[in-house]
Amino acid sequence: MVTDKDVSYVADLAHLELTADERTRMLKDLNSILGYIDRLNELDTANIEPMAQVANSSAKADETSGTQGSAHAMRADEPRPSLPHEEALRNAPASDGVFFKVPKVIER
Repeated sequence: MVTDKDVSYVADLAHLELTADERTRMLKDLNSILGYIDRLNELDTANIEPMAQVANSSAKADETSGTQGSAHAMRADEPRPSLPHEEALRNAPASDGVFFKVPKVIER
């Protein structure tokens, strides 16, 4: 069970400043999510084959739905020339001549 202390700790890790109402809502939501995971853990998955992908990767049509698999969903992974370094830096709003310069976003 998630406690208010846990919510405050995670919010601090994520650099979030939560109001008391937001902390209360997060506490409820996180406990609800963990409760749902507990329900899923009750399912008997002993005879279910482990999967690395949830999509069917074969190009054959699914006999039950008649839909194609995901084999054609992505293009072939072939090397192509990239944008030249100098040209990329020329388009940057700020650079030091070698790297892009970006504003600092983490203050801690």
